[in-house]
Amino acid sequence: MKVLMINGSPRANGNTFTALHEMEKIFAQEGIETNILQIGSKDIRGCIACGSCGKNGKCVFDDIVNETAAEFEACDGLVVGSPVYYASANATLIAFLTRLFYSTPFDKSMKVGAGVVAARRGGLSSTFDELNKFFTISGMPVASGQYWNSIHGAVPGEAVQDAEGLQTMRTLARNMSFLMKSIALGKEKYGIPEKEPFQRTNFIR
Repeated sequence: MKVLMINGSPRANGNTFTALHEMEKIFAQEGIETNILQIGSKDIRGCIACGSCGKNGKCVFDDIVNETAAEFEACDGLVVGSPVYYASANATLIAFLTRLFYSTPFDKSMKVGAGVVAARRGGLSSTFDELNKFFTISGMPVASGQYWNSIHGAVPGEAVQDAEGLQTMRTLARNMSFLMKSIALGKEKYGIPEKEPFQRTNFIR
């Protein structure tokens, strides 16, 4: 099994990485392969709603979004980590996720998702909610830990002092491992849930 971990911080070894790395250690114990992809410092533009991905199966901007698509399709779980900026995720990360989720045509349902957020003090819950919306619109079960998936720290490395935050990350990784393995067994025995043809209803007709 494999988990793709997205580090949305521009600091490759900051507090967001500390949280992801704590999870990575548990995934290794569970026999789950991981890859941490650091995208927070990349030059990633936002979606322009051109519709090209619907025709070509990939984003019109050929950058790390398209490079990540195959790994996203192959993974069993996705962890997205972000620092908090004005009670929101890093804008570069949101541009990346918006294009990645929208431009990839494969079925994402039953891949397990988890959002992880890091901040000095506040804005964690709103950022956590923001990340979870990418999973839930895609039919992805969301893994939870023992608290909202957050860790505190201001300067890089300070998060190692947040004992509860680190424990939350370990618990989250164990729960996510269990959920992915359980889904794999469920697929073997029961298959995946039936999908109805999508019914699009606009508010204005």
